[in-house]
Amino acid sequence: MSTTEPRVISHWIDGADSPSSSGRTAPVYNPATGAVQAQVALADQAEIDAAIESAQRGYQVWKTYSIAKRQTVIFAFRELLNARKRELAEIITAEHGKVVSDAMGEILRGQEVVELATGFPHLIKGAFSENASTGVDVYSLKQPLGVVGIISPFNFPAMVPMWFFPVAIAAGNAVVLKPSEKDPSAALWLAQLWKEAGLPDGVFTVLQGDKLAVDGLLHSPVVQSISFVGSTPIAQYIYETASKNGKRVQALGGAKNHMLVLPDADLDLVADQAVNAGYGAAGERCMAISVVLAVEPVADELIAKVSERIANLRIGNGAGVDGVEPDMGPLITDVHRDKVASYVDIAEADGAKIVVDGRGLKIDGHEDGFFFGPTLIDDIPITSRAYTEEIFGPVLSVVRVQTFQEGLDLINSGEFGNGTAIFTNDGGAARRFQSEVEVGMIGINVPIPVPVAYHSFGGWKASLFGDAKAYGVHGFDFFTREKAITSRWLDPATHGGINLGFPQNN
Repeated sequence: MSTTEPRVISHWIDGADSPSSSGRTAPVYNPATGAVQAQVALADQAEIDAAIESAQRGYQVWKTYSIAKRQTVIFAFRELLNARKRELAEIITAEHGKVVSDAMGEILRGQEVVELATGFPHLIKGAFSENASTGVDVYSLKQPLGVVGIISPFNFPAMVPMWFFPVAIAAGNAVVLKPSEKDPSAALWLAQLWKEAGLPDGVFTVLQGDKLAVDGLLHSPVVQSISFVGSTPIAQYIYETASKNGKRVQALGGAKNHMLVLPDADLDLVADQAVNAGYGAAGERCMAISVVLAVEPVADELIAKVSERIANLRIGNGAGVDGVEPDMGPLITDVHRDKVASYVDIAEADGAKIVVDGRGLKIDGHEDGFFFGPTLIDDIPITSRAYTEEIFGPVLSVVRVQTFQEGLDLINSGEFGNGTAIFTNDGGAARRFQSEVEVGMIGINVPIPVPVAYHSFGGWKASLFGDAKAYGVHGFDFFTREKAITSRWLDPATHGGINLGFPQNN
């Protein structure tokens, strides 16, 4: 009986697919079936060096391009992405498991940053002060950093890289992207698109790998900055290691996002949004709502409404069947599924009530898939690890509080400060909440307050380490460095030199 070896997903170096010779690989699964569909290369040190050297050569070319020529390439990339985004969405679904419409939504949010980058010229302008002192002008230039590294997570294999690389490339830098080894193909698709758009070879490089590749970027003297999204422990490691090596860092970490529901809120709206924010993308996102703080007496009614909605959710293969998509797909791996389940076990052991239990879910025809059903937990103790730690799965917990202040204090006492939301019809309560809550991104009757591209994304406390938030003005400041120039030119009319007047006949 013959067997077919799974294909090996390789690097993208010097503007072309670059097969690995390291001999190291990791499996890439189809989360809906549990089957290994490919192997991804894991770079050795020689391949890490080759990727960075290629990016340095690409940077030397790209930095000489005029602003107008750079803008043309970015516009071309934007048009290609817009025309072919469904193709990218299907690649994401095949490796991550999220439903295609979720993947399309991810791409559209990333595309917002591409569109911001098309208008980059006014965001990299310097300033000019004429005659700051007599005959002296002072002005500034914004110039690229050089080679920059991006380390992205598995949950958004297209959107998170697009938070960074359009801005970095527009500003004149060359990018080395290290995608997650769990879903690496989207990065290669994006690399091919950049080549079609006319980006010089080496300006966008994809380095496949594990911790060895990460550390290679962190320690390389050529790499000038690191942009990262992932868990808080790794974000802190990235920040400390890269900073020690003299690099700029933007490292976005984990979250435990709360939704505060006041008694005057529209509970049907709240239930709809809690389900969307808690179970969308199977809860595998740092902006998911994982805790509902219900100010009594609304908890029982809200739990009933959320339970009704959960009962109608369709869970299955994210690619859909006969053109019909489910509402939620599987988790990324069996290991992650089991970790999510362990938090539900902890909550139950700590005395919480499991209202809807997603453990042990099996989908007909996909019995080996990495599925975990939407889970709703009531009366979770705030001392439980299932309350304090990030679960990163479709688990929504309810904590009953008696007052607005009690809910606010719970949010502010947490380790994380990524996103939060308040649902109320009281403008005064919402205004006080936005002023006093210690969180970087706030929604008022909006459950997942991810800022639009011309603002910036990032949290507070253990949710953000480093020098700047992602995209927006923060992004352009991060990916450029400024020169200030003080200049004096002597006036030839008073100090001699060439006579610049019109010629005269004497």
